[in-house]
Amino acid sequence: MTDTITLVRDLDVVVAWDESEGRHVYLPRSDFVFRGNEILHVGPGYAGTVDTTIEGRGLMALPGLINVHTHPFSEPGNKGLTEEVASDKLGQSSLYEFLPVFGMEAEAAGASSRVAISELLKSGVTTVTDLSVNRETWIDDLASTGIRAVLCPMFRSGYWYTKNGHHVDYAWDIKAGEAAFAAALKTIDAAMAHPSGRLSGMMGPSQIDTCTEGLFKDALAEARKRNIPLQTHAGQAVVEFNEMTRRHGKTPVEWLDQIGVLSPDLIIGHCIFLSDHPQLHWPHSDDFARLRDSGAAVAHCPTVFARRGIALNSIGRYMDAGIPVGIGTDTFPHNMLDELRLACYLSRVLTGNYKMGTTRHAFEAATIGGAKILRRPDLGRLAPGCKADFSLVDMTHPYMQPAIEPVRSLVYSASDRAIRHVYIDGRQVVRDGKVLTVDVEAMTVQLVEGQAKRISTVPQRDWAGRTAEQLAPPVYGKRDRLPQTRPVH
Repeated sequence: MTDTITLVRDLDVVVAWDESEGRHVYLPRSDFVFRGNEILHVGPGYAGTVDTTIEGRGLMALPGLINVHTHPFSEPGNKGLTEEVASDKLGQSSLYEFLPVFGMEAEAAGASSRVAISELLKSGVTTVTDLSVNRETWIDDLASTGIRAVLCPMFRSGYWYTKNGHHVDYAWDIKAGEAAFAAALKTIDAAMAHPSGRLSGMMGPSQIDTCTEGLFKDALAEARKRNIPLQTHAGQAVVEFNEMTRRHGKTPVEWLDQIGVLSPDLIIGHCIFLSDHPQLHWPHSDDFARLRDSGAAVAHCPTVFARRGIALNSIGRYMDAGIPVGIGTDTFPHNMLDELRLACYLSRVLTGNYKMGTTRHAFEAATIGGAKILRRPDLGRLAPGCKADFSLVDMTHPYMQPAIEPVRSLVYSASDRAIRHVYIDGRQVVRDGKVLTVDVEAMTVQLVEGQAKRISTVPQRDWAGRTAEQLAPPVYGKRDRLPQTRPVH
């Protein structure tokens, strides 16, 4: 890494980290200096020598956002298909009837992932946690984008399916799960040894209801051996909650606790359906207190559940209780700022309390919260000694004006439209809103081709043999021409 010193001079404002108070603060009319991939100075009046100077007037420096849960392998291929689908008889979830038939073929995963990463970069994300199915080119795909990435290869002991749209069955293959687990370890170790220094790993038993107790325990042991977290999907569907109580007589959170996995090493993807969630009736457990006391973290992804009338209860309640919460983009579009806005609004609506989803809750979950979850105190904040992962926001953008409260203007009004430049590890990856590390046009062509191929075979995977258009009816029907009518006067 070069030792070049870069000065961003006289920024309108820096969202800086005040270590003495343990929070972000606004520093107006300040300089921001980094040497190579490390922040050197944050504040007014830098007087040291520099190699490169960038004019900061009209800009805000923002810490890089940290995405703790996303699926770039498959989700871009669901665009236009899964925005308004869910199973009426399976708790309004899309997991069991729709996700297995849509998604992407493995050969299109590289293009799909690059398109998703390009969207994340443009919305100010500098670190992504990629929960995907293992593949040979995965490491190279992510490294080429310039993003800081945590690879979380998913593995499981079985998979779910439905034969009728109102009941979920499970097909078990323990040996296949063990083989996928072994392959995941190799990928994680290779990522952690990558020469870029920007890649790391995470253990990923896919879902609480598709992994055996033994697989969870083995995954936890390997995570602790490598000093990395473990993430699984749990509390993401009423069907899952009921399945776990049927199998074990315990809620998902209780079962994770019983087998010794509910701990500070665990990140729970979604963790919506606790025993006291309004869409459940299970007064015989206190999942919230159990989760709070365990030190386990939650990856909160509001958009994908809001599409199905489901919401976490709530980001403010969890964070105010001390539960570590990070933000993810479980689905398309991969726009982190949109997720922050929706996290705030959903929490306020669900609780009827505007204090249960504040901007500070969401922004801190996407910065210092994500950094804590990933065990990276050098990320998610702008302070000397931290990594030079940051965005420069156009304060003059019409949607940012009036910019009396710049983070609010960004989250609630401007979104990614005002993100002008993005740097990761001291290297610029977005310039004037254009991603420098991904050929977005070429990757999009491949993504479209991959989706078309997948759509053509949907009836082969659907339990009722339906086409993609039957499963996800278009908003409007198509006509070759309009009927001839007389104008209305």
